[in-house]
Amino acid sequence: MWFFHSKMGIIINTFLISMIPIVELRGAVPIAVHDGLNIFVALIVSIIGNLVPVPFIILFVRKIFAFIRKHFNKLDGILTALEKRAEKKSETVLKYEFWGLFILVAIPLPGTGAWTGAMVAAMLDLRLKKAFPAIALGVVAAGLIMTVLSYIGVKIF
Repeated sequence: MWFFHSKMGIIINTFLISMIPIVELRGAVPIAVHDGLNIFVALIVSIIGNLVPVPFIILFVRKIFAFIRKHFNKLDGILTALEKRAEKKSETVLKYEFWGLFILVAIPLPGTGAWTGAMVAAMLDLRLKKAFPAIALGVVAAGLIMTVLSYIGVKIF
């Protein structure tokens, strides 16, 4: 459907789609299943792809934002909006810590997911070794939810 039509191409597409902000694995799993990829392969590839950006976001997003603000000040409004969105989501994380971050990532709805969880973790100055396990567990939970929904969708349609 996207780049390649072979099985390996669908796997690569699934991996890449799961890395895209907002779409993440919530979009990658159903697309992969629609394209004929085995549902369990779709799940595993999507989880791995969705987790790839997380450490980079946690470790570098504040530095990247500072660099962009310094050199591309016209993008400040976009960055501020992203920070406010992450700040709004941070209340749950502050209240419930590990489980709050897990829940934020696990619920497969718009405005949640690994990217948002990693942004929140970065904004709260959570260390990678504390934030990553919660985010990873949340990604697995979201992946399982999307896999079940995709399986039901395949059976119905």
